[in-house]
Amino acid sequence: MSTIPIKILAFSGSLRRDSYNKKLVQVAAEGARKIGAEVNVIDFRDFPMPFYDGDLPAGEDFPVAVSEFRSLMIDHHGFLIASPEYNMSMTAILKNAIDWASRAEPGEVPQAAFRGKVAAIMTTSPGYFGGIRGLSHLRLVLESMGTIVMPDQIAVPKSGGAFAEQGNLSDELQHTAVENLGASVAQMLMKLHA
Repeated sequence: MSTIPIKILAFSGSLRRDSYNKKLVQVAAEGARKIGAEVNVIDFRDFPMPFYDGDLPAGEDFPVAVSEFRSLMIDHHGFLIASPEYNMSMTAILKNAIDWASRAEPGEVPQAAFRGKVAAIMTTSPGYFGGIRGLSHLRLVLESMGTIVMPDQIAVPKSGGAFAEQGNLSDELQHTAVENLGASVAQMLMKLHA
């Protein structure tokens, strides 16, 4: 379908080393890879960004980690985002990264890191709701900046028992659903860039 290699950036809004959301986004990434997308999974631990500072003068260099993260977002066609739910919203680290990435450099189109991209959002948590309440905030923020967010989203409850040792979801139907969510982003991008 697509004449160019489809590139997807995948990440979790968690800093925890053994984060269930990091495992979840890996499953979605595998689904996108299975249909031919190039998927780059990153960890926010490798991009230590300061708190967003709106007083940074226009034209002044971004912090290095911010520039690296923004460049990755701009260079990829879409995103797979696993967002833990903290107090019924997304995590501070994820919102901070989005706020930095939304800032335009001189001469750049506003929201260049988001506009026209396609994203799938997902979550998992120890609770019964699986973190679903926080996804509405993430969806609103992404869509307001011009990202096409897939209508399907996944919330996996009881994360403590949801994953097998190798990182797969223990429930085969759940595992397939998360892989399919990742694949749906790749398929949409392949159609858009055909």
